[in-house]
Amino acid sequence: MSPYAAGRRSVHRSVAAGVPLALLAALTVAGTAVGVPSGEARVTGSATLGDIPLGTFSNALLPGTVGDDRGVDLGGIGSDIYPAGRKGEFWTVTDRGPNGQIKVAGEKRRTFPVPGFDPAIVRIRVSGGTVKVLDAIPITTSSGKPVTGLSNQKGRDEAPYSYDASTPLSYNPNGLDTEGIVRAEDGSFWLVDEYGPSLIHVSARGKILTRYVPKGLGLTGADYRVVEALPPVLLHRKINRGFEGLAQLPGGDLVMAVQSPLSLPDTDAGEESLTTRLLRFSTKKRAVTAEYAYRFDPVSVVDPSEDDTSELKISSVVAVGRDRLLVEERTDKAARLQVVKLTRGADILGEKWDDDTTSPSLEQLDDPAASGVPVLRKRLVVDLGTVKGVPGKIEGVARVDHDTLALINDNDFGMTDGPEAFDAQGRLVDSGIETTVTYVRLPRRI
Repeated sequence: MSPYAAGRRSVHRSVAAGVPLALLAALTVAGTAVGVPSGEARVTGSATLGDIPLGTFSNALLPGTVGDDRGVDLGGIGSDIYPAGRKGEFWTVTDRGPNGQIKVAGEKRRTFPVPGFDPAIVRIRVSGGTVKVLDAIPITTSSGKPVTGLSNQKGRDEAPYSYDASTPLSYNPNGLDTEGIVRAEDGSFWLVDEYGPSLIHVSARGKILTRYVPKGLGLTGADYRVVEALPPVLLHRKINRGFEGLAQLPGGDLVMAVQSPLSLPDTDAGEESLTTRLLRFSTKKRAVTAEYAYRFDPVSVVDPSEDDTSELKISSVVAVGRDRLLVEERTDKAARLQVVKLTRGADILGEKWDDDTTSPSLEQLDDPAASGVPVLRKRLVVDLGTVKGVPGKIEGVARVDHDTLALINDNDFGMTDGPEAFDAQGRLVDSGIETTVTYVRLPRRI
């Protein structure tokens, strides 16, 4: 996929940022699975997003933010997907933007090839084999400035570098690595972020109202309201593995999923652990009201081709009842969806497992249940790794109806790691992986 392929459609900016944009994009693929035995999950259709130059997209929302997109197209909108109310329409959200890793003198450096990129909420329509962008809302600070996707804090987040890892970039306390998204009844949005980790309340126009972070984070200099309202144990989140999944329960409460086990008491413990955490947040009280221990299946069960436990992640959680959640356990190549019930008896908020001096920590327990931890009971709904036609790195799941799901993958803006990600002219060598929305029909109701 050439970044300058002929036939690209232009992007027309409306009168104000955040209102409908004619960002038309079309590509191939669609179809119904054939030869699938009854009683098995199957793909019933898929659609892809075409080439929209990232600079054109970004500058239509916030003029002048991107000077050189280095040939990168709009991507990364697969961080999450949420029904928009009309058939085939969904809200999605980008992550922090194009980023990669390059080793320099044996040390991995985090690169931001388009540092001016601003994360955005994107409304899409799936029609046939095409994903069309209907709306795009830039996420901005209280004064209307772009938040960017740059790292927040020196010493806590990865140092940001230029596309070739040669030039250090400035940290930005406003920066967000946005992931999960839901829309409230009043039209505002709730997002989660991996840096803090944090929960962010955003107006219908994309302006940050409040960012809720762990107690003790000490984030200063942000151009919006920051409230330390989350348990301090979350300060031990693994780098780039903060909150990724977000669900909205029927009563309005939110459930946030920590993507990976906390690094508690240290990195090795987190890398080897099978226990992560879900947190319940009351939008009325503006406080965490419950916490749950969630236990991954062994990595070889989730992904038979993988033997590294640290590759396990939760990328999506979806409300499927008053206190029931669909939880996605995944690696980059496979995923399984489980149903759990959030019971009062499973709440561990404020117990010794939130004290980072507890030894062994929750993450270190080989059998948490045997140590008295009420681990959430789960039931397998579908193993997506066995469903033909489901792409890799599914990060967003939405419930379409009682037996149909919409899945979206994160294509990483076509980025790969290493110095070969860009050519000698500094233009992206695209991975060829497209953003795809895939419909999967389940053999029975959720």
